[in-house]
Parts: sequence; C-alpha cells; structure tokens
Amino acid sequence: MSVFTDEELRYLLGERRLARIATVGKDGTPHVTPVGWSYNSELDTIDVGGHSLEKTKKYRDVMRNGRVAVLIDDVLPPWKPRAVEVRGRAEVVNGPDPLIRIHPERIVSWGIESREMGQTHARTVASAT
Repeated sequence: MSVFTDEELRYLLGERRLARIATVGKDGTPHVTPVGWSYNSELDTIDVGGHSLEKTKKYRDVMRNGRVAVLIDDVLPPWKPRAVEVRGRAEVVNGPDPLIRIHPERIVSWGIESREMGQTHARTVASAT
C-alpha cells in the first residue's frame, strides 16, 4: 500500500515531469531549483535525476543533511492550482545515473482530493525505511 492516496497517485502518474526541489545549504539557507523526477512504485519514493547531478548544490546538500521537500504542481484554467508536496528524508543513490531518492514523511496536496479552492489534504506518513 502506498503512502500516497489513489488521487495523488493518479496525479503523479500523469504528464507532469517538472518539479521543484528544496534543500538546505550548510549555512542554513534554503535552495530551490527545478528538477526532473519520477515516481518509484517499488519503493514508494520520488526519485530526482538530472545531468551531472553529482556536481550540483542539491546533491551536496542531500549528502550533508538528507532533508528535502519537493513540489509537483500545475494550474488548470482559468485558475485551479493543483499540487503534491512531499517532505522527507533523502538519500543519494550512486550509479551510472545518480539520483536523489526522497522517502516521504509528510505529504500535502491541494486541488487533488477536493476541487474546492484552498482545500488541502495533509498528513504525516510512516517512512518505509
């Protein structure tokens, strides 16, 4: 069973492939950058990749403290924002195509579970690892 609701999974498995990842620098300053991502159904994680990922600040930040948030979002016309925010523990997975694997601990979504503007669905989830 997934930590994501059925509606959140439908949203995540749609056409969206751009997200924003937030990490924390060694001086405590937040760092946000757009990234490519995928849902890993085997591990129930969000995996973030990219060109020369191992040379990036986000990679170094995760190596140092392992805390991240990622936001996958879009807006339907005329103004219907939808999003899934995932906060949690992250790890660097080295290999031919290194990636950042995010293990959800807190999930907040809006415009997904309810179409009512401003209605959020938030919960803390038990990490599988």
